[in-house]
Amino acid sequence: MVSITVSAAGKPLSVARGLPVDLDIPNKNAEDVTVADIKQALAAKFPKLYAFRQKITLKGQTKMLSDDMKIAEAAGGPVNEVSVKDLGPQISWRTVFLVEYAGPMVIHPLIYHLPRLFYGGPVQHSLLQQYVYGLVMLHFAKRELETLFVHRFSHDTMPARNILKNSAHYHLLSGLALAYAIYSPTYSAASPYIRGTIRDDLRFIWGCTALWLFSELSNLSTHLTLRNLRPPGTRQRAIPYGYGFNLVSCPNYFFECLAWTSVAAMTGSWVAWIFVLVSTGQMAQWAIKKHRGYRKEFGDKYPRGRKVMFPFVF
Repeated sequence: MVSITVSAAGKPLSVARGLPVDLDIPNKNAEDVTVADIKQALAAKFPKLYAFRQKITLKGQTKMLSDDMKIAEAAGGPVNEVSVKDLGPQISWRTVFLVEYAGPMVIHPLIYHLPRLFYGGPVQHSLLQQYVYGLVMLHFAKRELETLFVHRFSHDTMPARNILKNSAHYHLLSGLALAYAIYSPTYSAASPYIRGTIRDDLRFIWGCTALWLFSELSNLSTHLTLRNLRPPGTRQRAIPYGYGFNLVSCPNYFFECLAWTSVAAMTGSWVAWIFVLVSTGQMAQWAIKKHRGYRKEFGDKYPRGRKVMFPFVF
């Protein structure tokens, strides 16, 4: 059995008033004790400070240690004291994603089916509006199903207070703003913007829908590739190969961007184009971070010719 002292990093913790405390880690040698062992023992002592709320660091340091890291290896020798910081109430990333995508799935039907409430009168929906409504609903239904059955998350939780900020992009921009603009009388069957134009041509709508379908299926394929790289219950990382990944590090983001571009091109809505620009900018930031992470972790083994997100360009 190993005994390790855990003290508060900074100010005292309201959920663990007994710190510092000596924790006994049974059935372990000093060199085999992991961060997860310490978190489990600390949570048993202070139930309100559950494992996901804990940030464990070496004494006097600020770098967060991963759960599977051995304390002795992190310190380069024997350790008898570590520090803990309370990260605050946490919420699972799976729940965050489900809440984010649920917003548009509620907002779009409300605005589409209750035009009197939002526009003051009935709206005879054009073929364009009917298709866009179907594509949007199918997109977010796909995202919900992927969250439940496909995605495996690198991090278990995030601070619960951030859920409103994370959801705003989906609920306000791809939800409220996009729905209010697209299902308005401007795009109705009687509108001069639609009647007799290319946006009333079934061939044009089918062409945009075909691009959307290609993008969504390609996006799903890349998500399945990423899922299969990580065995269940692990955070193991490997270099992804195959469809899309031979050209860019984050083809899932590229295909997501392409899907929404098809919707924006179909409608010509400036709101839809703003959403494409904002979401593409955000995904580009994530892609850069992931691309750099791959290069740092795998070094010379990582394919040099891969771009970040857009094939041959970026």
